[in-house]
Amino acid sequence: MSQHLLTVDSLSRESVDHLLRVAARMEPIASRRQVTRVLEGAVLGNLFFEASTRTRVSFNAAFCRLGGSVCDTTGFTFSSMAKGESLYDTSRVMSGYCDAIVMRHPDQGSVAEFAAATNVPVINGGDGPGEHPSQALLDLYTIDKEFHRLGKSLSGAHILLTGDLKYGRTVHSLVKLLSLYDPLRITLASPPGLEMPSTLIDLVASRGHRIEQRESLANDFSDLDVVYATRIQKERFTDEMNESFQGLSDDFMVNRDFLDQRCNQSTIVMHPLPRDSRPGANDLNVDLNGDPRLAIFRQTDNGIPMRMAIFATLLQVDTLIEQQLRPARWFVPSQIGTLDR
Repeated sequence: MSQHLLTVDSLSRESVDHLLRVAARMEPIASRRQVTRVLEGAVLGNLFFEASTRTRVSFNAAFCRLGGSVCDTTGFTFSSMAKGESLYDTSRVMSGYCDAIVMRHPDQGSVAEFAAATNVPVINGGDGPGEHPSQALLDLYTIDKEFHRLGKSLSGAHILLTGDLKYGRTVHSLVKLLSLYDPLRITLASPPGLEMPSTLIDLVASRGHRIEQRESLANDFSDLDVVYATRIQKERFTDEMNESFQGLSDDFMVNRDFLDQRCNQSTIVMHPLPRDSRPGANDLNVDLNGDPRLAIFRQTDNGIPMRMAIFATLLQVDTLIEQQLRPARWFVPSQIGTLDR
């Protein structure tokens, strides 16, 4: 693994497998059964210049569960960038304060530009329509855990990616990671104009995977292992695009009827969240809440051990996790959500 985590392109199959193993070792800490202080004294700088809840808080929680502390900045208004400060200057200044930095920025390539000014580990928390490597890693970790639970193998699996595949940076990173493994069948279903970039399709196909593109979900998916739904990224649309997508049909709605009629009882449903639960949003439907096939909350929970693994590996303490482990002393409910199954 390189000095920073900016893109999944920097990850080999070996480094990904290492992160999966370290994340599994983090489970007792992430689930609040044990405590470690392996990053005691270390400071994380969380720089989020674009809206975030899950990513920002889970990075905070992951660093704190390793014993570190966090300094948070959210939005341009409250940063010196509002005064015209460059990414280079901000990077150099923050690096003098922090031992690791997570950055989210609306412009593609901005986090890499930021990282070029420092030797402190920088993690890309999302750069516009570019990539989201830590999300892809936790998604892969989720698939691995769910398949293990179901007695399945990733090799030869059928995975459906649907929704906004053009601007959805999570699927850009995930499809690259999946391409590192044994040949898969990957189906892409998106509204016209929101297709996966052809460069990514060509990359995955060149690695021996079977790629299919569909114009709707009105097909037989009875052999489907995973459906990964994404929200339409309207915040990245131009005014003209917003107008053309006002009347988007429900052809891409993942709901209970779709699972029951077109999929099977072991199909896993994933989503990077947030999902748009408003009427007419055509996002992952809330009628799946409580369905054991819905893995979205197990998916978000998996963000903690995976992000802990990323920090531990970048800061080179991944071999020290077991040192000074002790039981947690506070109350933790056996079931976090009321509908968890």
